[in-house]
Amino acid sequence: MSTPDNGSGTEPGTEPGTEPGTESGTTRTADAGPAGSAEPGHRDAHRWNDVLREIASGRTTTAVLSVFLAVVFGSLLIAATDESVRDASKYFFAAPGDFFSASWDAIWGAYTALFRGSVWNTNGTDFETNIRPLTETCKFAAPLIAAGLGVGLAFRAAMFNIGGRGQMLMAGGAAGWVGYQFDLPAIVHLPLAIVVGMAAGAVWGGLAGFLKARTGAHEVILTIMLNYVAFYLLFYALSEQSLLQAPGSLNPKSLPMKDSAVMPKLLGDRYNLHLGFLLALIAVAVVWWILNRSALGFRIRAVGLNPDAARAAGINVGRTYTTVMLIAGALVGLAGANQVLGTVTSGIGVDLDAGIGFDAITVALLGRSRPLGILGAGLLFGAFKAGGFAMQASQNIPVDIVLVVQSLIVLFIAAPPLIQAIFRLPAKEAK
Repeated sequence: MSTPDNGSGTEPGTEPGTEPGTESGTTRTADAGPAGSAEPGHRDAHRWNDVLREIASGRTTTAVLSVFLAVVFGSLLIAATDESVRDASKYFFAAPGDFFSASWDAIWGAYTALFRGSVWNTNGTDFETNIRPLTETCKFAAPLIAAGLGVGLAFRAAMFNIGGRGQMLMAGGAAGWVGYQFDLPAIVHLPLAIVVGMAAGAVWGGLAGFLKARTGAHEVILTIMLNYVAFYLLFYALSEQSLLQAPGSLNPKSLPMKDSAVMPKLLGDRYNLHLGFLLALIAVAVVWWILNRSALGFRIRAVGLNPDAARAAGINVGRTYTTVMLIAGALVGLAGANQVLGTVTSGIGVDLDAGIGFDAITVALLGRSRPLGILGAGLLFGAFKAGGFAMQASQNIPVDIVLVVQSLIVLFIAAPPLIQAIFRLPAKEAK
């Protein structure tokens, strides 16, 4: 491994102008001769080899290759489900070219449709039509990014927060209740609904952290049980007209949000992209600052690395667990508020989480629990959601294929040795 720079341009343990491994005072000059002039080149070559080895064995490379492998296996599934490919397979040995041509057409058509539905509509006639898929990707990505930040922040403290669904349900119920219950100016109504939703998510997440800190109960069990509690609490509230159910309705549904509590569209009425995406970007910046520039972030990382050592260093581990889950719950709560206060909403429902609470785990894993990584992973999965519908509509490919690709990404990320073995990557050296 390369040695760190001590700021003077020389390696540690040497004086400026002194060659490592020589006696002090023996300096190197520009005319040291062929043998002397070759040493810096060798040292630079070794340093670059170390850098390349670090990149190849790093977590980012594993994540990228996991996505690549998932897309490859997804391609096989696309070909297997295509009718023309199955027809060509019947006479494969007579005309193998037909089979490979049909497979290529199916795979290429599927992924180009995915691109047209998520990034750029190549069939559009103007810029506004061309860019619309990208805005849809950002819209779908907003709650995934917010919820992924909540899950990833807990990961950094070595806590497995799989209670995203429950936190989203409680946050969505609270934000939605404020959204349709009060008549307030928009400048007050919308922020109040968002804050109440985030507070409800924080309480639900903080409850798991508090119980872990006080009783030692495992957060996985706590968050799973709290998911069920939140679901049935919301279902009960939506089934009682005295609570959340819309008057005269027999379905578990609330009244729609009032206009003053609906998130405004960022690019006009032609696009569905709303304020939720901007709030998700702000959340990324806030979490990055917490983790990298605050004392709380240092405590979170210390507890995540070794809670016993952190406790010995004077860090209150139990309080850190509670604080982390409060913040994580608030971030997931932002995703829940996004779901009920977005521009396309008809009220609170028990399905408001739309699977985002569990997708957030995948986003956090792919993003390696880093805020910027979670941002990229959220945009990728937002593209899957936006483009999956276009792929199904234009190519008649089941949208479930996209879900399979997402699941494969998790599978490969969870098995770094498998990725290293397939691509023959160097193992990461222990420091």
